[in-house]
Amino acid sequence: MATFEVEQTEGMRWVRVDLEDDDIRTEKGALNHMQGGITMDVPLPSLHAWWVSLFSDESVLRPRYSGTGSVWLDSTLGGYHIFTLRRKDRWILDTKCFWASDGEVKLSVHREPVWTSYWADQGFFWYKTALNGEGRVVLSVDGPVQEVTLENDRLVADGPFVIARTAGIRLTVKRPARSLLSFWLSGQKRAFVYEGTGKLLLCTTPYWRQRMQRERVGAAYG
Repeated sequence: MATFEVEQTEGMRWVRVDLEDDDIRTEKGALNHMQGGITMDVPLPSLHAWWVSLFSDESVLRPRYSGTGSVWLDSTLGGYHIFTLRRKDRWILDTKCFWASDGEVKLSVHREPVWTSYWADQGFFWYKTALNGEGRVVLSVDGPVQEVTLENDRLVADGPFVIARTAGIRLTVKRPARSLLSFWLSGQKRAFVYEGTGKLLLCTTPYWRQRMQRERVGAAYG
């Protein structure tokens, strides 16, 4: 398997991948530079994937790098989370969360239920990247990540702070308060509810440089 490592300096973070007669997939446009006997190609997606891309912000073109050498991916004020995908697991990622993975990891598409998509302000079609197979996976994140295990339980979040979940957990979007009066008085207009048995990756607090950058961009366009 390839070796993934998060490097950083001056508050910026990036991923270095070392290959030894191996291959990886990355998000479109993620390459910064590479060294050694490495070739890049872009596997063409299926017709179904092309159709899904018409209703989704997810990229269907994920470059593949193969050979022996090192690949450096683009840097960010945010961060990256690396975890191991096991053969029995199927993970569903949040939109635009996938960054890179071993070549043995299979990428597919998951669609959320229509009403979940609607109440999450995603229209009627909310497609996400799903992963299965075996290998290492890199996610693009805003800050530190916490792994949470649910056993016939539920987790309620004020926003889309769950960046990935296993297939045994169902997502719905609901009012956090029971009564209509409490709904209007609480200031909490909606909640993302995760129910079932499995694992979640939770990212609630962004790195401070990432947050400042977003606030500056928001002020500039506000």
